[in-house]
Amino acid sequence: MIRSLRGMNDILPPDNARFEYFLDTAASVAKRYGFTYIETPLLEETALFKRSVGESSDIVGKEMYQFTDKGDNDVCLRPEGTAGVVRAFVQNKLDRAGGIHRYFYHGP
Repeated sequence: MIRSLRGMNDILPPDNARFEYFLDTAASVAKRYGFTYIETPLLEETALFKRSVGESSDIVGKEMYQFTDKGDNDVCLRPEGTAGVVRAFVQNKLDRAGGIHRYFYHGP
């Protein structure tokens, strides 16, 4: 029988109702304080994290799942969210709106 990987858990009913309540409550509080939800891809270029946290960091060396895709690009599962949010901010020129930008995110 195929099972989930060690340390990986399914969120099943009725637990998913509590999980959704937690996410909804967190989002409500964040929005109340002027934060906007942002979601970035689960896969990012490996170079993004090597540049942001350092090639010799534990994140890059021990905590990142990296591989080369069919297009010969070095990609990884995002080990954390901050670098992807900054990349999205710069790539999409979100600074053009002016003012203070506050974002929140969740996810794997």
